[in-house]
Amino acid sequence: MSEPSGPVRMIVPNLRALQKRRESPMAEGIIVWLIIGAVAGWLAGKIVEGTGFGLIVDIIVGIVGALIGGWLAGVLGIDIGGGLISSIIVAVVGAVILLLVLRLIKRVV
Repeated sequence: MSEPSGPVRMIVPNLRALQKRRESPMAEGIIVWLIIGAVAGWLAGKIVEGTGFGLIVDIIVGIVGALIGGWLAGVLGIDIGGGLISSIIVAVVGAVILLLVLRLIKRVV
């Protein structure tokens, strides 16, 4: 198969560049979620239990904590702004709440 020529040749590389740009933000978003989850889970583990739980569990706790913290901030009408630091703060608050609830459930059962 031969390479396109003329105006088509100019369009094809641009389409490929657009496809790469569309894929990149999603991959970056997932990486950011994982980083926020790891940091928030680790911090919440330090605050509640005094130690982290390992990378995978910290990420899971942090991501679930981000969902809880985001939901709770919305319900309470709290807006601390956007950005990485505010996302980590919200995720840590949610993760601490999650760990405290899990600790209470563990004591009852």
